[in-house]
Amino acid sequence: MAHVKVSTFSEIESAFNSYIQDIVYCTMITVDKKGRPRARVLLPIWETVDGKPVGWLAAYKTPVKVAHLANNPHTTYSYWNPRQNAVFVDSVSHWVDDPETRQYAWDLYAKGSPAGVGYNPGNFWRGPTDPKYHVLRIDPWRVQVLRGADLSSRIWTDESAR
Repeated sequence: MAHVKVSTFSEIESAFNSYIQDIVYCTMITVDKKGRPRARVLLPIWETVDGKPVGWLAAYKTPVKVAHLANNPHTTYSYWNPRQNAVFVDSVSHWVDDPETRQYAWDLYAKGSPAGVGYNPGNFWRGPTDPKYHVLRIDPWRVQVLRGADLSSRIWTDESAR
């Protein structure tokens, strides 16, 4: 298996978007105060801002997610399909509550993110002001794209975030 480090996210952006569009759902991993991981399947959406990936996750603010992220905001989002194509996103995730960002994420979900992934958030919430609708901003510091055909791997790291 070959691992190649790339210097810009743009070098893997096409594969990142293609795999996410194909796989759609991912596993989000957080850790509790004792360092034990917890996984759940969710559907974040992604865009590129100033040459870096940024994710948005419409979610219910469950007590477990709230406690885990309050203690440790480091998260991993893992995508995989049976062809062994995978994307691993190591990041920092935090809740954003301002009305503009909630509306922005709502609109991204409704129209489909640049990767073509999205859904009608109105199926789960009454609107971006619904008190049960919450948004996590995902700021990756490492993204790995793995191609299953030959297990080649390309890794981008945001050196400014390390």
